[in-house]
Amino acid sequence: MNQKERMLAGLPYKAWLDGLSEERIKNKLKIYDYNLLRPDEGEKMDVLIKDILGKTGENIFIEQPFHCDYGKNIEVGNNFFANYNCTILDVGKVIIGENVQLAPNVAIYTAGHPIHPESRNSGYEYGIGVTIGNNVWVGGNVVINPGVTIGNNVVIGAGSVVTKDIPDNVVAVGNPCRVIRQITEQDRKYYYKDKEFDVEDY
Repeated sequence: MNQKERMLAGLPYKAWLDGLSEERIKNKLKIYDYNLLRPDEGEKMDVLIKDILGKTGENIFIEQPFHCDYGKNIEVGNNFFANYNCTILDVGKVIIGENVQLAPNVAIYTAGHPIHPESRNSGYEYGIGVTIGNNVWVGGNVVINPGVTIGNNVVIGAGSVVTKDIPDNVVAVGNPCRVIRQITEQDRKYYYKDKEFDVEDY
């Protein structure tokens, strides 16, 4: 296995060998161009972000600035939105479902380093993939750590640090992030806490 194959397999690898540095530079140039596009250049943004990412659905939008390592290791479904300052360290696969919204300053980290200092100083690092299901809203300043799976229909509260898997149909918050309650049919009539919708077309 070369170092890229090791990286994608979740094995220890060295990030400067076997063309990985060149791949990152190539992607960073695309990211640079994307982040400097004018706000009224929506068509160019759409074309470029679909070139940066590995797989995309329809109706996706990522606010500038956006940062990622390789881009091609990120897959997003239909109706994906990421707000300002989204950072995805995609040395491992990042798979995101449909109808997912990321608030500002969300960080998804698949990258990590060994805990022991001598192991860490060897230069080896690793990437463990992250999966996010359908119909997920991730609040502002959330950090999602390597190896995490977030289920369908989940809300992650602002400021959370997600270190473990989150099941379907829950609200989860905190550091470390933990489930605080189920999402139920009763929630349908509220748009914020105890404030009820005054419209019917939702």
